[in-house]
Amino acid sequence: MTIPAEYRVLLVEDDAELASMVADYLTPHGFQVAIEGRGDRAVERILREPQDVVILDVNLPGLDGFSICRAVRTRFAGPILILTARGEEIDEVVGLEVGADDYLAKPVRPRVLLARLRAHLRKLAVGENQLADNRIQLGALRIDAGRRAAELRGEAIELTTAEFDLLWLLAQHAGQVLGRGDIYQRLHGLKQDGLDRSIDLRVSRLRKKLGDDPVNPQRIKAVRGVGYLLSVEQ
Repeated sequence: MTIPAEYRVLLVEDDAELASMVADYLTPHGFQVAIEGRGDRAVERILREPQDVVILDVNLPGLDGFSICRAVRTRFAGPILILTARGEEIDEVVGLEVGADDYLAKPVRPRVLLARLRAHLRKLAVGENQLADNRIQLGALRIDAGRRAAELRGEAIELTTAEFDLLWLLAQHAGQVLGRGDIYQRLHGLKQDGLDRSIDLRVSRLRKKLGDDPVNPQRIKAVRGVGYLLSVEQ
């Protein structure tokens, strides 16, 4: 039985067979999927049509997925997920730099994609009233979950949705070590693939934005073989 659509997804993918497979899988789970096969038409559709989430392939005719993400990121507030067949670490780094919220390598595992989508949309569904009083101050670092904003020494820090979620999670457990697998499970709602380095990459990005020394970090510290700790001494 098909569940009535709750969320609207724009899938930008030029592989018609893959796009159809993804749409067929997501539709019974409460998603209304629109498909766009050309990158040079995607920007207009994302900004013109109401969408809750966008899934972007990297290699597209007309305009690549990274360029699309960069073009719409400041005007589209929903989650943006990037798909790529290349599976190279540099692709994920670029994706995070242009504002993508998540990254999945092809071949796409529909169950994993669904879990990631649900995890991102659950965060959006949390009412602002529930988060309005959720603020954490760690020295010069101030994090406000209600506004989904962070400041360092009074200056706003530009964070993607994924970066904010990671920072907020670490801040909620400041002074405690969180394992990589635990972080992944809490953020994505499923167990970590042993080869997935997205958490390490996001920590690296966060350190840069927090002005942390990459050689000898003092804010987000790595505990070898375990995970990460956000210092309470800022």
